This record gives sequence, C-alpha cells and structure tokens, in this order.
Amino acid sequence: MPTAMPRSMVAGNWKMNTTLAEAVQLAAGVRDGVAALNGLAGVDVVLCPPHISLQAVAEAVKGSAVKVGAQNMHYEASGAFTGEVSPAMVQGMCDYVILGHSERRQLFGETDDLVNRKVKAAFEYGIKPIFCVGETLEQRESGRASEIIGGQVRAGLDGVGDISGLVVAYEPVWAIGTGQAATPEVAAEIMGGALRDALGSLFGPAAAAIPLLYGGSVNAGNVESFAAQDSIHGSLVGGASLQAEPFLEIARLTAQAKASL
Repeated sequence: MPTAMPRSMVAGNWKMNTTLAEAVQLAAGVRDGVAALNGLAGVDVVLCPPHISLQAVAEAVKGSAVKVGAQNMHYEASGAFTGEVSPAMVQGMCDYVILGHSERRQLFGETDDLVNRKVKAAFEYGIKPIFCVGETLEQRESGRASEIIGGQVRAGLDGVGDISGLVVAYEPVWAIGTGQAATPEVAAEIMGGALRDALGSLFGPAAAAIPLLYGGSVNAGNVESFAAQDSIHGSLVGGASLQAEPFLEIARLTAQAKASL
C-alpha cells in the first residue's frame, strides 16, 4: 500500500459521441460547474473528447481548472498512417491521453507492445498517459485476473523511466458499457494488489505516487463506494460523462469521499 495518497482524478471519456457544437456546450457546462464547486478540493477533472473537438474543448476550458485529454494517438510523430493522429498533433491541446483502453485492444487489435510504444511516445512529447488495463470475464472466471493485470502493466510500461504524470486505470472488460460495475471490493483487491505490486516491481517507491482510477459503468450512484477505497483514487467515466450534471456529481462525490479518508 502507498504511504501517501496520490492526487485524485475524474476523467470523462466521451468515446465516439458529441458533435463539435455539443462538445463545446458540454465542456462549458463542466467548466462552469467545476468553478461553482470551487475546484473540487484536490480532484483533477479531465475531459477526453473526440479528436475533432480537442482544440475547441481546450479553448472552452482555457484558464479553468478543467484539463483536456485525447482518447488515443499513434506512436509516430508523422508519416503515412492514414486516419491516425500523432503525438505532435495533440501536443499543446492536451494534458493527457488515454492509451490501451479495452475498446482499442478488443475492437482494433492493439497489443501490449503497441500500447507500450504509445506510452513512450506520450512521455516523449510531454503528454501524460492514462494507461488502461483490464481482464475479460473469461480470464476472471478462470482465476487469471491478477496474472493478466500484472502482465499488462509490465508489458505496457516496459522500458519507461520517468513516470511523472502517469495515471493507471483499471477497467475490467466485463464491466465496460455493460451497466455491470465491479464491486468496490473486487476493484480494490486488484488495484491494491496485482496492479500496485506490478507498478512497484517496475518503479519501486516512486510507484506509490501513481493515481489509480477505476473504470467500468461508473455513475453517480456507485462512485462514492469506489472512491471510499484507499487503493482507488478516482474514476475513468464513460456514458455518465456525456452530461455535465451527472459528471459533476461524480466529481463532487469523489472529492467528498476522499476528504473523509
């Protein structure tokens, strides 16, 4: 267990949702809501819109406490990669980038090696990775959850030196977009056990400062029970981040739970 609590975070992954106009309106709503809540007492709020809205969202939240993240990127700075977006393109617009999300792994065939290249590229360009890991239902039911998580962490972060700004998200694949969230106890067992152990084996005492987020059907009704766990420092929110009020409530409840620990 870490000796000091890492900083908390609530990140909204909008996935392939929102038009440009809708993205700006949603970002403005979150920006104004965070300001009204006086910065949410130590909880970083991050919005991850589609690539086409990154610049507009960055402009909408400029000067506020809200940060911006990309949902993905290529590991090369430029080249013949039709349809891809490079770290050089998002640099300056984004503070963070989501890498290794289960949907990228499952639907687009991203491997641990590919994710590792992206993580290294993010650090090279000064973009903070929100690095995702998670097991499938079959892997969990076969008793391999800890093995899978540890393997993904070690492979995805292999060769990474300076981990300043790194965030790790545990998102059990069986809980992504299904409405079936892992219990806080199940999530905390993995995050405080196999996940934290794997980070410690790679980075030693410095790993204690890495925030761990839970992702998987997070909403305002269940987030407080997750945030109340010592090993969970926030959440990576999907569908519940597509409206300002529910997302702000998730952030508020996270801040409240962490303040009481």
